[in-house]
Amino acid sequence: MQPLNLNEIIEGCQSNDRDCQKALYDKYAATMLGVCQRFARHNQEAEDMLHDGFIQVFENIDQYNRLGSFGSWVRRLMINTCLNHIRRFSYQKELIGIEEMQMARVDPEVMQQFSEKELLKMIDKLPLGYKHVFNLYAIEGYNHREIAAMLGIEEGTSRSQLLKARKLLKKFISNALSTLI
Repeated sequence: MQPLNLNEIIEGCQSNDRDCQKALYDKYAATMLGVCQRFARHNQEAEDMLHDGFIQVFENIDQYNRLGSFGSWVRRLMINTCLNHIRRFSYQKELIGIEEMQMARVDPEVMQQFSEKELLKMIDKLPLGYKHVFNLYAIEGYNHREIAAMLGIEEGTSRSQLLKARKLLKKFISNALSTLI
């Protein structure tokens, strides 16, 4: 039997075909787990978010309008699922005021000394509020207004948490560099 293309898989999922659902899961699970891991406290929580996200994908696949990339549509549902999970368990509620901070620039050559995996580990060490804002802004590309609406916080809080996340990441990088020297 010839492998199905993405349109055939989507149509099969719309008809609740279990084989097509498995094919869709197999196609996107690894990538989407990476998305979930950026929002989760640990791997088990990321896997729970992934599972819940795919339930959302299968339940809402009829709403995919085929105008944009299917992968982007799945990613958006997965991010929303992660954010709903965060809100539902509300462990990320950090009340942080706006503070003035000066951010020093990090030399791009210094950053090249770290692998993507090492940088993601540093991001994972951030307090959850900082981590979520940083991921949504720096990795997913949302603006502060969108982040504030998604997380139920003020725009200023989003900006503040991003600045504090950057400052803390700079500290993590400095510490890691000092061990390399």
